[in-house]
Amino acid sequence: MTDLNLLKAANAKRWQNIRMARNFNSVARALVEPNAKQRYRTVSLKTGVPWYFIAVVHERESSQDWTGSLAQGDPFNKVSVHVPAGRGPFQSWEEAAIDALVNCPPFAARNKDWSIGALLTMLEQYNGLGYANRGIPSPYVWSGTDQYKSGKYVRDGVFDPDAVDQQLGCAGLLVAMMALDPSIVIERPGAVILPPPKLRPDVPKSLPPSVTHPAPGSIGAFFASIFAAIAAIFRRK
Repeated sequence: MTDLNLLKAANAKRWQNIRMARNFNSVARALVEPNAKQRYRTVSLKTGVPWYFIAVVHERESSQDWTGSLAQGDPFNKVSVHVPAGRGPFQSWEEAAIDALVNCPPFAARNKDWSIGALLTMLEQYNGLGYANRGIPSPYVWSGTDQYKSGKYVRDGVFDPDAVDQQLGCAGLLVAMMALDPSIVIERPGAVILPPPKLRPDVPKSLPPSVTHPAPGSIGAFFASIFAAIAAIFRRK
């Protein structure tokens, strides 16, 4: 059984090290397009699931086809035949998406932790933990990045170690979407929070003595006081 805490840590580490191996820009642009974003936000307001999570799942499940259910890509106006089977029919894409997030595993609407490791792990759970159980990155999340090389379930229960997922993964899509839409507020890849710098003991805390800043009691300070007095006399004239 997969330890989800370990998987969250592993996915957070992969996120920190992610590098793009394919171009995500055109697909990401379609996902953040205002009309699409508004539809994702409508579902987000009903479920509490971030709209960008919904967007990347929509891309993975049906290549952003608005006739395909968010649950598995089957037509939302018919009873679904793929897992989760038996859902629907629904009156709209939004109604089907809400059902997928609220009533279908992994029940994303119940999730309260949307930190990057938890978010990526919820995406992985959405597709299934078969890859985690094999100790490899899920292509559902990492395809198109340097974190994924090969290995794919080519159909239910059939794993091919040499197959390479041709779809773009959710993590790379999120990176590209963040570059296009600053309203997506999640931890940026490679971000390292450093403590404020501390002053080293050998770094002086004040300016060293100079012509313009003579040390108190020095001959320089004596002459500086004389020049200041002369300047004051001329200012009074």
